[in-house]
Amino acid sequence: MTTRADAYAEGLLGVARAEGLSAELEDELFRFARTVEGSDELRMALGDPALPPENRLGIVEELLGKKALPLTKATVGFVVAAGRGSELVAIVDRLVERAAETREHEVAEVRSALPLDEEQQRRLAEALSHATRKQVEVKVIVDPEVLGGLVARVGDTVIDGTVRHRLDQLKEQS
Repeated sequence: MTTRADAYAEGLLGVARAEGLSAELEDELFRFARTVEGSDELRMALGDPALPPENRLGIVEELLGKKALPLTKATVGFVVAAGRGSELVAIVDRLVERAAETREHEVAEVRSALPLDEEQQRRLAEALSHATRKQVEVKVIVDPEVLGGLVARVGDTVIDGTVRHRLDQLKEQS
């Protein structure tokens, strides 16, 4: 069954392809969705039907401003202006998943205390591909809650390589 999020994601993916879908667009949308997901206040504001659309679009402009691609702002703005701000995270996640599926890849959401450079991301994608037996595209989220190491989620599979997890394992063994 196709959900509304699936339908929006498919339509937006079509527009993005026509405009030149890029890894940078996918990454910006993914990071923006994580920002929205992590803020109750932002999620409520973008999804508040009582808030005029121009106010919700102002929030998007303030957050993305000159930092994001015009297509990223247009995509997020379209969803918010259409009154689907409360579904933004689901729509973006589905768009990113569908884009990866068309390349016969899966998305690995990786949380790390520090940003990863391109070489680290490439090696991590190779390791996760080997571990999961799937072609993996890495989307990194810098998360200060991760004290060291990283946590990767590919579909339903979670690989926890954090220092905290390792310490917990050592405590259980002693």
